[in-house]
Amino acid sequence: MTAGKNDLGIVGVVADNVRALRKAAKLSQEELAHEAGVDRTYISQVERRQRNVTIVVLAKIATALNVTPDKLLIVPSSRRRGP
Repeated sequence: MTAGKNDLGIVGVVADNVRALRKAAKLSQEELAHEAGVDRTYISQVERRQRNVTIVVLAKIATALNVTPDKLLIVPSSRRRGP
């Protein structure tokens, strides 16, 4: 599944949150992948909006980032559509 760069769909939200949280934790894609028990290319595909993660993998990535899974699903306030 591929989405546009500015797509607010859930795949884009997860992609942006994974990337932002990974960078904030100063982890490489490889380090995050190792901690989450997935391949580095999987993390790369998630961040590029090319992979629709399962709930199980979402939980693994969240655990590796030391956040709860809901943190990966929340649209940042800067991207929310307002009235």
